[in-house]
Amino acid sequence: MVPPMFLKFFTSLREAQLPVTLREYLTLMEGLDADLAGQSVEGFYYLSRAALVKDERNLDKFDRVFGTTFKGLESLADGTDQAGIPADWLQKVAQKYLTDEEKKQLEELGWDDLMEKLRERLKEQKERHQGGSKWIGTGGTSPFGAYGYAPAGIRIGQEKNGSFRAVKVWDKREFKDLDGDIELGTRNIKVALRRLRKFARTGAPDELDLDTTIRETANHGYLDLRMRPERRNAVKVLLFFDIGGSMDWHIAQVEELFSAAKTEFKHMEYFYFHNCLYESVWKDNERRYADRTPTWDVLHTFPHDYKVIFVGDAAMSPYEIIQAGGSVEHMNEEPGAAWLERVTRTYPHAVWLNPVPERQWPYTPSTTMIQRLFANRMFPLTLEGLEAAMRELVR
Repeated sequence: MVPPMFLKFFTSLREAQLPVTLREYLTLMEGLDADLAGQSVEGFYYLSRAALVKDERNLDKFDRVFGTTFKGLESLADGTDQAGIPADWLQKVAQKYLTDEEKKQLEELGWDDLMEKLRERLKEQKERHQGGSKWIGTGGTSPFGAYGYAPAGIRIGQEKNGSFRAVKVWDKREFKDLDGDIELGTRNIKVALRRLRKFARTGAPDELDLDTTIRETANHGYLDLRMRPERRNAVKVLLFFDIGGSMDWHIAQVEELFSAAKTEFKHMEYFYFHNCLYESVWKDNERRYADRTPTWDVLHTFPHDYKVIFVGDAAMSPYEIIQAGGSVEHMNEEPGAAWLERVTRTYPHAVWLNPVPERQWPYTPSTTMIQRLFANRMFPLTLEGLEAAMRELVR
């Protein structure tokens, strides 16, 4: 008998408009009968992806459906331990929970102190620690480790964000590319982007010029066909997308913007970054550690007449903007502010779109810092904000 969960997975893939056939689903079931997945969720993920996904453009949709259907499942057998308690429940018990008063009593270390103490711990620590306040461990109040709480610290060995307090993450993080084929339920975003238009006729004359044809035919007394180049939007756009971390909450909204921009702008280039711009960017999140583009190359490849749009929540540690080595993921030689200033100097027409509601911006120091670097050209990712940003770019 086929477990109901697998049938739900198949129907969910169809509802997400993935071209999955019954033959492919039966192939997956045959693979499970042959124990090709090895009773693990990871094995089942790769088996089902190989059997059901035939176009890499559908990988992101597949991952989202898979994550929703099998969330929290550790094993294909039962998903629980022998006592019937889900594994994620047991992990939550080990985490440290503090009251607001207890949190206020914890000391927040400065950048230099934080890095120096980490070096000391790496030299001295010889074993695993749980629930403490000093060593690299789990579930405590130490600024180093996982699944605990500290006003600011270095996250080590934690699968995903907890309280968004880390100033650096000492783990390899995987991000997903934005899906540029999202079908919008409304044309409003496209209409807002159309304010950024500058039409010109360039290229081969392959379009009938009806008015000129009629006029020249009347003048000459015979049919005189006249052609002209197609009228195209000549505006050139350079997009920078913040990806991963707290931006995961805004993926659907940003994907709609990305999809609309691909339709509206014929001359468009895009790159990804994380939190703040540094010395390199990338176009493929699966290859972002191996295939990066130096930011200097971007600044020297695309002329200053490009319109530049940054999309991000601007929520990060202030160190990531003002401190060399302050990047949450790597040791950057120059602060992020230096690179943002270079961009705004190179491209006079540059704006920042923020998916976080504008009323919340003052509560995040990094957001106000980015606002200043962009000379207050930060706009909310709403229809009104998009229209205001487009007006700013055509000044």
